[in-house]
Amino acid sequence: MTIRILLADDQAMVRGGLRRILESRPDLTVVAEASDGAEAVGLARRLRPDVCLVDIRMPRLDGLEVTRALAGPRTADPLRVVVVTTFDLDEYVYGALRGGAVGFVLKDAGPNLLVEAVRSAYAGDALISPSITLRLLRHITASGSPSGGGRPHPLSARETEVVLAIARGRTNQEIADELFISLSTVKGHVSAVQARLGLRNRVEIAAWAWENRLMDAV
Repeated sequence: MTIRILLADDQAMVRGGLRRILESRPDLTVVAEASDGAEAVGLARRLRPDVCLVDIRMPRLDGLEVTRALAGPRTADPLRVVVVTTFDLDEYVYGALRGGAVGFVLKDAGPNLLVEAVRSAYAGDALISPSITLRLLRHITASGSPSGGGRPHPLSARETEVVLAIARGRTNQEIADELFISLSTVKGHVSAVQARLGLRNRVEIAAWAWENRLMDAV
């Protein structure tokens, strides 16, 4: 299984660096590059890549417009879009997520997070850079009282450890390294947590941990 990726960024050096990171993994391949938003939309619609990595600031169409065009709620056959940018302004984050993006990753987050964001998008999950996730969660908890109030939950001790690590912004590989378990075991725990709590992705798991005050003891 190879994940086919479209890169959209107006800087050739950035596209080259992202390509090298992605294609160093045997399951990832870059099938096209676009230097502006309009070109990205055209290539994506023609080639139907598995995941589109899109910068925010680009000529002709910006990353938010590209996201809405390819993944928006009115799109008949949406594609998976991950925004990869140096800009973490709130309006960009919320605009991208409202537009249908399944990931928002800062360029300085490191290669491992970028790769995991692509794999998560392909698997139908969502991944957001840890610093952005924490800001979103602070907004969630500040906008209302926690829903859980520290009540007992149905998770095992190991599942709770995994949830706490997710809430701290750890990737699956980092969780595996910290808990001395395999990557496949981490993925199994994440899937079990989502099923048990009725959550769709890592962002919702992290929000659940904060809302239920699991982070108070960390």
